[in-house]
Amino acid sequence: MPDTKRHRYNVFKWIAGTLLGIFIVLAGLAWFLNIKSRPVLSNRIKTLLYKSTDSLYTITFTKVTTNVFTGNATLQNVKITPDNNRFKQLIALKRAPNNLYSISLKKLVVKHFHPLTLYREKKLQVEEVIFDKPEVTMVNQQFPFNEGRAPRPIKSPYDIISKNLKEFSIKTIRFKDVSFKYVNKNVPNSLPFDIDDLNITLTDLLVDSTSADDPKRFYLLKDIMINLNNYVYRTPDKMYDIKLDQLDFRATTGKLRVNRFALVPLYDEMKFGRVAGYPRERFDIGMRNIMLNGIDLPLYISKQELWAKEMAISNGFISVFNQNGLPKKPQENKIGKFPHQLLQLLKAPILVQKIELKDINVTYSVFNQESNQRGRISFENTSGIIKNATNLDNIKAINPIMEVNLNTYLFGQGKLDVNFNFNLTAKDGEFSYSGVLHNFNARVLNQITKPLGLVRINRGNVDKLKFNFKANDFGAKGRVSFSYYDLSVALMKNDPEKDHLVTRGFLSFLANALIIKSENPGADGKLNAVDVDYSRPSNTSFFNLIWKSLFTGIKYSIGITEEKQKEVRQHIARFKAMRASHNLRVKKRLERRLQRQREQHEKR
Repeated sequence: MPDTKRHRYNVFKWIAGTLLGIFIVLAGLAWFLNIKSRPVLSNRIKTLLYKSTDSLYTITFTKVTTNVFTGNATLQNVKITPDNNRFKQLIALKRAPNNLYSISLKKLVVKHFHPLTLYREKKLQVEEVIFDKPEVTMVNQQFPFNEGRAPRPIKSPYDIISKNLKEFSIKTIRFKDVSFKYVNKNVPNSLPFDIDDLNITLTDLLVDSTSADDPKRFYLLKDIMINLNNYVYRTPDKMYDIKLDQLDFRATTGKLRVNRFALVPLYDEMKFGRVAGYPRERFDIGMRNIMLNGIDLPLYISKQELWAKEMAISNGFISVFNQNGLPKKPQENKIGKFPHQLLQLLKAPILVQKIELKDINVTYSVFNQESNQRGRISFENTSGIIKNATNLDNIKAINPIMEVNLNTYLFGQGKLDVNFNFNLTAKDGEFSYSGVLHNFNARVLNQITKPLGLVRINRGNVDKLKFNFKANDFGAKGRVSFSYYDLSVALMKNDPEKDHLVTRGFLSFLANALIIKSENPGADGKLNAVDVDYSRPSNTSFFNLIWKSLFTGIKYSIGITEEKQKEVRQHIARFKAMRASHNLRVKKRLERRLQRQREQHEKR
């Protein structure tokens, strides 16, 4: 072999041998450090958790594996459990937290924990901790001594760990695919709440000499992010599914966003009531964008009180359907179930200062057994503002009114501006509503007047419908001003042989001739406003009360009053008597004619 080639070969051989030797030394050192570091790391983890939680929590795991080169560690079969005796002691010392957690998982991964920094500088710095598919139980019990406390530990964890560590930090803590159970100990016999596939990310956990007093941190963290995808919850009555397409929350911004929310009935319109066994209202709700701003996360964590500055809901629909004619539910009573009353019954304390609605379509439908048809009223492109949505006593003491201001379009045509004022403290469900419905073609009302009122509007134009009511659990009183012209109607009835509604010709003639006012104001130019005193049946809903009270005012305005209907009934009775008398005379004449014919025949 030439000298040059032999020299190169010796150099490569020397380099390869040196690298192999270094690798063998490093591998042996890594093996030694891994074996030696495991007991130290295990002991540090257990001590750190125990001391930093004021001796409340302990951690156990069956196995720990480490890799010094990557700075990774894995704990198998992990359980973090609270000490109930210590919890009782902390209650007595008024240092107990409101929430008690139990966590179990098969694997906990610690990435890049920098062992040399731990050994040399007594700083346990971790890049990432992953809780993979943990099962978490949170038990909430609110203690008076925690009222008004800042969102940070009662006792600084640094005082507890300072003998062993100068610093403990984790850049990212991930809870992936969490199975979460919430137990509310503040409400007797409350059922636990379960949720699966929850993802939680905690960022920049820091325990050092200053972090506990840092106002930009809460619970020693810089941020908390929560994500939930494709969540489905079946209601206890097995009549609905609640669906969330995607939920995202970030604590630093206080913003929560739901991509899509739906309340999905499990049965179609006509089957829903039959399954329920009574004419129960069926709700079908879908919202594409829901945003909450200014959520107070520390308050929610400590007391499960949801406080938010703003809420925005857009691009959705609410559809309500009721099937009349089904057997009434025994002792069915909807008293105390207006929207603001249901808000007060929520077990979760809530305050949303302002709710903004945009482009929501609302439909209320009823199947009428008499007409065998479905009546429908719709309010399209509904937008507006709701203020002071709350069930908190201290807030209601300052402002007891929930105000709702909406603008919408009746059947997509007539513009409706409506205002509600709900008294949140009234025991009888007191609220008021007023509004103005602007000009539209009256024939669009046939969608509800024909099936439910058996009245068809042949023609008519509405200039304005103004209303102002005060209502409670038992009914509504108010005034309706209905301005219209060129009105003509036809009264209908169901014809089983023809399987559809037919016109009652003579009654329609009487109605238009004797009852219906074709215009308001009349020839004298005076607008006839009517007073309404509507008594609410105890088994009817909020929507029904609004609809029936307005419909009563409209009927009275066009002349269909009790007095006029009595007058028509008298006309009908006289007409029937006249027709019966006429028929009787005709019958007698026929009988006399037949008698004469028989007598003449006998004479022959």
